[in-house]
Amino acid sequence: MAGDLPEYYFRIRENGAAVFKVDTENRQRRIEMEEIAIANIKNGSIKPHGDRKLTPEETAIITGWMAQRVAVLAARDVDDIHRAVDHMNLVTQWAQSKASDAQLEDVTDTLLLAMHDLRTVLVRKKAERLTQGASPVGSEA
Repeated sequence: MAGDLPEYYFRIRENGAAVFKVDTENRQRRIEMEEIAIANIKNGSIKPHGDRKLTPEETAIITGWMAQRVAVLAARDVDDIHRAVDHMNLVTQWAQSKASDAQLEDVTDTLLLAMHDLRTVLVRKKAERLTQGASPVGSEA
């Protein structure tokens, strides 16, 4: 098992990770993990643990992990939205075919407000994108 382990381990935290150096080359042949840094993906900072000085290689590995983590989280956000669209379709089908009057009474106002809020934001954002992409009148060459 020791040969399969990565040299660094990233313990995920809310805004990044605690970074550990993995050591299996000790006399007891145990897995030891030494915390070397805290990586914050929200502000891009890397703080060495204690008095430790990070090597350029360690900094590069942590920076690479941070970039990869940001990409994973962004992809998850988009996937969550696609799942929400699927769920909205399932809610529509439920409301049309299965929901009782009492169930609809319980959720209708909340759903309508949430959908109105979402629609308002989407329409405003789309209008902003369209106006930003349009060239000013009379500036065509």
